[in-house]
Amino acid sequence: MKKIIITLSAALFLMSCKTAQLNNKSVEPINNVAVSIDLVNVIDDKVKVTITNPKITTETTTFNIPKIVPGTYSEDNYGRFVDNVKAFDAKGNTLKIAKMDENSYTIYEAKKLAKVTYNVSDTYDTEGGAGFGESEDIFSPAGTNIKAGENFMLNTHAFIGYFEGKSEIPYTVEIKHPATLWGATSLVDTNPSNEIDVFTASRYGELVDNPIMYSKPDYTEFNVEGMDIVISVYSPTGKFKAADITPETEKFMRAQKKFLGKFNANKKYTVLLYLSDLKAKDAKGFGALEHMTSTTVVMPEMMELEQLQEQLKDVVSHEFFHIVTPLSVHSREIHYFDFNSPQMSEHLWMYEGITEYFANLFQINQGLISEEDFYKRMADKIEEANNMNDKMSFTKMSKNVLEQPYKDQYLNVYQKGALIAMCIDIQLRELSNGQKGILNLMQDLSNEFGSNKPFNDAELFDRITKLTYPEIGNFLNTYVAGDTPIPYDFYFAKMGVSKSKTFVTGNPFIKDGRIPLITVDQSTKQIKALADVSNNVFMTSLGIQGNDVLKAINDKEYNLDNIYDLIMLSESWKDGDAITVTVTRNGKDEVLKGKINLPKEEKSGFAATDSSKEAIKNAWLKG
Repeated sequence: MKKIIITLSAALFLMSCKTAQLNNKSVEPINNVAVSIDLVNVIDDKVKVTITNPKITTETTTFNIPKIVPGTYSEDNYGRFVDNVKAFDAKGNTLKIAKMDENSYTIYEAKKLAKVTYNVSDTYDTEGGAGFGESEDIFSPAGTNIKAGENFMLNTHAFIGYFEGKSEIPYTVEIKHPATLWGATSLVDTNPSNEIDVFTASRYGELVDNPIMYSKPDYTEFNVEGMDIVISVYSPTGKFKAADITPETEKFMRAQKKFLGKFNANKKYTVLLYLSDLKAKDAKGFGALEHMTSTTVVMPEMMELEQLQEQLKDVVSHEFFHIVTPLSVHSREIHYFDFNSPQMSEHLWMYEGITEYFANLFQINQGLISEEDFYKRMADKIEEANNMNDKMSFTKMSKNVLEQPYKDQYLNVYQKGALIAMCIDIQLRELSNGQKGILNLMQDLSNEFGSNKPFNDAELFDRITKLTYPEIGNFLNTYVAGDTPIPYDFYFAKMGVSKSKTFVTGNPFIKDGRIPLITVDQSTKQIKALADVSNNVFMTSLGIQGNDVLKAINDKEYNLDNIYDLIMLSESWKDGDAITVTVTRNGKDEVLKGKINLPKEEKSGFAATDSSKEAIKNAWLKG
C-alpha cells in the first residue's frame, strides 16, 4: 500500500430488484462457494449479493466480512457497509441468524443452509477530508464505489464474505452488469456474454487479491518482456483517457522490468485508475493498494496531466514492486492471513520499506531521475523519519501496528523503512566490492521461499545473515529490531556521499506542503493574501500586497469553491512563465502582470564529494 498526501489537505485547512442467478449446472456448491453480484438492479445505492454456500456439516456456521485485508494496516471493519443479511434453506425458508459483531454472523441449523443474501453500500460516499480522509474512512484504493450505470469499484473483500473454515476452497463469482460497462481485472472472464461475467479463484485469498473495476471501456494494453499490461481509467468528467497516461506509464514500467531482470514471471498486470471528483461525495484517500497481478489507484481528477504522471510513476511503481515483497517473499502471518483476527508480521521494514526504496532506486538506476534528485528524495525521507519516534523498534512497531502507540508510527514504513533498505544496500555493495546489492538479496530469498513457502518471522534475520554477511545481521539487530537511531551520514560516507545544502522549489500558496500562505474570507469565499507577504517572493515580485483578494489568475476566477483547482494548478507552474493576477484592493480590481517567481527553500541534502569512491557509488546507483 502507498498513501500519499497531496497539498489539497492544506487547502482544506483554510476552510477551518432481481438477483442474477447462477447456472447450477456449471456450479457445484458442495465443492465451492458460488457468488452472484447484481450491478444492474442497484437500489438505494446498494448492490445485492447472493452466496451459495458449500455443504455445511455443523449445527452452526459463522459467516464473515473481513475486518482487515492484506496490504492495509488498520482494522477497517468492512462489515459496517453490509446490511440485511439473511440465511435461507433450499426451499427458501429463512434460517435463524445472529449478528455477533460488526463483521460476523452466526447461522443456526447450518446443515440446512443453501444461501446467504445481503446488501452492500459503497465506501466512497462516506469519506471525509482530503489526503487520508477521516480516521474512520476506508483507504480509498481498498474501498468501493457504487455509481449505477457508470462505475463500480469492486474490491472483492468488501462485497464477498467467507464461511469460517471454508476460505481455502474454490470460489466462482458471477457478476451481472450493464452491457455498456466493462470489467477491468486480471481475472479471466469465462462467460462470453457482454452482460454477465464469470470469474473463478482457487481460494478466498486469491479472490481478494483480484479487484475489478467496471466502467465504460477506456483502457490500453501493451506487452513488456512477456508481461501483458492493462491500464484502465475511470475519469468522471472525461478529463483524462487511458491513452493520455499510457506513454509515460509504459516508459517507467519497462524500466521497472529491466531493473528487476528475471525476478518476476507474471503474465498479466492490471492498473485500475480511479480519478476522484473532489467537488462531489467521492474518494478522498489518494494512493494505491498492491495485489499480485494488479493495483488499484485513486487520484484526484483535478490534477494536471504532468502532475498525474509524476504521482503515478512513484505510486504505481511502488505497488508493482510489491511483487517482490510481500507477494513473493513473506512470513506465515501474510501467507495464512486471518481477515478477522489478524496477526501482524514484524517485517514491515521489508514489505513496505524495501518496496519504497526500489520505487526510488529504479528511477536513478534506469536514468529516469538524476543523482541529485535521488539524494534529495532520501534527504526528505530522513527529515520525515526524524519527525517520528526514531527510537522505537521497527519490528516491534510492525508487530503491533494495529495498536497505539505503534499505529501512529505506521507512516514511517515509507520513510525509515526505505532508509533501512538503503543502508543494507550500501553495506552489501561495500562488502561485495560492488557486485551485489539488496535486489540480489531479495532474489536469493525468493528462490529459497517464494510465493507459496512462507518464512517464520523470528528466523528471517538469521536467514538473511547466512545469505549475506555478519555485518548485515548486526545492522538488523541493532537498528531494526533495536531502538538505536541509524547514523545515515556514516552509511552515505561509504559511497563517497556527504551532507550539503540544497535549495528546493516551493509552492507560492503552501509552505513545506502544510503551512498555508493564503487565507479565505468565510463570509465571501474570497481567497486572500496573508497580511504579511514580505517573505513570499511569488507575491512580492508581482506586486501583490497583504490582504489583497486573489480574484483571478490567467483570467480564471477562483474562490473557496474551486480553491483545489488553484492549488493543484500551482504545483505545475514553472519559474519564468508569464502570469496575470487580478487582485481586488480597496474595493477596486487591479490587473498585475509578470513572471512566475517560485519561492526557494534551503534544506539539508547530500552530494557526492569523494571521487575515490566513484566506482562503488556507481555500482550502488547504477549496478
